[in-house]
Amino acid sequence: MRQIVLDTETTGLEPSQGHRIIEIGCVEIINRKLTENTYHQYIQPDREIDEGAFEVHGISTEFLADKPRFCDVAEDFMKFVNGAELIIHNAPFDIGFLDHELAMLDPVWGKVSDHCQITDSLVMARKKHPGQKNNLDILCKRYEVNNARRELHGALLDAELLAEVYLRMTGGQEMLALGSNSDGENQSNVSPIKRVDSNRPQMSVIRANVDELELHQDRLDALGDACIWKKDP
Repeated sequence: MRQIVLDTETTGLEPSQGHRIIEIGCVEIINRKLTENTYHQYIQPDREIDEGAFEVHGISTEFLADKPRFCDVAEDFMKFVNGAELIIHNAPFDIGFLDHELAMLDPVWGKVSDHCQITDSLVMARKKHPGQKNNLDILCKRYEVNNARRELHGALLDAELLAEVYLRMTGGQEMLALGSNSDGENQSNVSPIKRVDSNRPQMSVIRANVDELELHQDRLDALGDACIWKKDP
């Protein structure tokens, strides 16, 4: 099972207003294990970046001046994600921008959903934690993922953090372990079996007294002949 955790940064909030993608970051997961296979690209948007967007990601128009345009990277990007399940936090935002970029190139590309399955991790988090905040910073704290490097948003960094959050959020208790794994490392989401100490103190047995035995017998008699505790073994 191949999954791609994806994030983008943009010049603004609405592609319908001419805003463009300026960064794409992708992290690959195969069979619930992070690989070292990533995709990261800055993109020249051919327009200014909104001040509000710059305050979020810190990527300037000047920095992007010599970067390739989306048309130059589209084929490599689509090859990387093709056939995978995309894990995206607030997927409609990123997919809306990606579909807009593809539509400006060639109709043959279609939409991202024509090439990939799309899973919105924000929807998953809201179902798992209803009535609570579920942005990436909150989820990192909730699932003990270190996000100390995240002073500003960045597509690749956010994809890496979301990948860890997603694996922990969807992991649950997968197995019981008699101890550590074969590599001597502790496994996450594993409940080890605790063995009872053979030198533990012995517990004394408190037996019923005569009055208690009589009350017990009266109760059995009240149950009638169908009472299984009265039958001989």
